Amino acid sequence: MPKFLRLMIMTVVLCGLLISQQVFAQHWIPVRGGIPFGISGMALINQKNDQLDFLIVHDNKKANQGRLAIISFQGKNQPKYLPLNWQKNLQIPIDLEALTSIPDTNKSDFIAVNSQGKAYHFQLDTNKKNIYIFKEFDLPEITKNSNFESFCLQKIDNQLIAVWGHRGEGEQPAKIYWGKLNLTKYQINNVGSANFKVPFPGGNVRHISDLKIDSGGIVYITSANDSGDDGPFQSAVYIAGYLALRGDQIEWRQNQQLFSIYRDHYHKIEGLEFLPGAVGGLIVGTDDENMGSSAYIIGEL
Repeated sequence: MPKFLRLMIMTVVLCGLLISQQVFAQHWIPVRGGIPFGISGMALINQKNDQLDFLIVHDNKKANQGRLAIISFQGKNQPKYLPLNWQKNLQIPIDLEALTSIPDTNKSDFIAVNSQGKAYHFQLDTNKKNIYIFKEFDLPEITKNSNFESFCLQKIDNQLIAVWGHRGEGEQPAKIYWGKLNLTKYQINNVGSANFKVPFPGGNVRHISDLKIDSGGIVYITSANDSGDDGPFQSAVYIAGYLALRGDQIEWRQNQQLFSIYRDHYHKIEGLEFLPGAVGGLIVGTDDENMGSSAYIIGEL
């Protein structure tokens, strides 16, 4: 191929990417304002026509601040926000950072995890605006100074696989963990781990601010730079690698040539979820501290 033609093709592709980024920047939808309403994790609970409903967690620490809410999107309209009540006879959690639905429960059962690795298995009752806790349990192999911001479940080859991550910070790498969850015993077995760092953002970066794993074993992660309550923020989305089952063992293959599939220079992404179907893609939610929270569908036209 002549050099000039190659240059023209590259120019068209780069222009397309730049235009796409400019268009994408216009599609962020504000959710709520203020620090107590940042999105630290999210899980899809309903997808019908042009309506999308998500369960979200807040990383609040004070007793009078919310922990869980439902946000509902109808087209491009301002989303509705429905706060949920924590079960009254149980101690309210501190610093919830991650959320996942449990496969094969019809999006009614979930596990939320706080930054110290305590997990909460609960059921959502949307009619009464309540949740019901089944069990509290700890993630395995919690080491000193661990700070967890992600936890996800997925069925692979009919086995329930858990993936979670210590966020890391700056030059300190994150750590991805994986294992098989026995939900009857609340035990995670066959645990493995690997260090993980991203090339972007730089500075005070949290290498893993959230993650999700699809049914093919592909692990997607978000990374975010936190420069304080007023920003500025930067974020990126990566394909970190994939998990596969080899007999009783789980094999992790890390992506050795990391490149971001999405970047943002204005928001701190801490929530990630899949959107299947024709309008599919990845939806991300932010914890922009004093600026509150926003959401954006990556891949939406």
